[in-house]
Amino acid sequence: MKRLSILLLLIAGTTSTMAQGDFKTQLSTAKKSYNAGKLEEAHFALQQALQELDIVIGKEVLKLMPQKLDSLASNSKDDKVTVNAGFIGATIHRSYGIRSQLEVEIINNSPMIGTLNTFLNSSLLGGMMRDENTKVVKVQGYKARLEKQGANENGSINYTLQIPFNNALMSITSSGLTESQVLAAANSFPIQEIAKLIQ
Repeated sequence: MKRLSILLLLIAGTTSTMAQGDFKTQLSTAKKSYNAGKLEEAHFALQQALQELDIVIGKEVLKLMPQKLDSLASNSKDDKVTVNAGFIGATIHRSYGIRSQLEVEIINNSPMIGTLNTFLNSSLLGGMMRDENTKVVKVQGYKARLEKQGANENGSINYTLQIPFNNALMSITSSGLTESQVLAAANSFPIQEIAKLIQ
């Protein structure tokens, strides 16, 4: 019975904290909880504040993205910023063209991105990432991984371009575009400005 009561109190506390969703409120809650010695509650409130911050940053990143890439207009109504599982980072999404010919996703604050950076920046490991379908390219000074994903229903090759920067990853997936079109699209993004904002 005691465990059930504690569980219900935690759920109620979590629900009220999530409902607040405001960065300043979360910081205030964290400070009060910390001062009261309620470290678990302080930790949770700080996580909520960081989630709110990640969402705000994600919306600012969407403002930096171009509205049009060559002949592909953005599908701004499909823009999304979602919090990643485990309270770490956010995923920013935008698509371009009819039936999403080009999709961009940026994952920030992900510890797993460091692994891809290690592969790209190590001559030995980077060489292991090259085959007939994969190669390392440079986009605005950043090393990136370009991979052929096979043909779509029209017989055109699909590509995925992954551009890591520190603990963030920008992925561009295309359907029916050529390799040069994918690279041109990637070079249309203000990658350095995006990297500064999300790091």
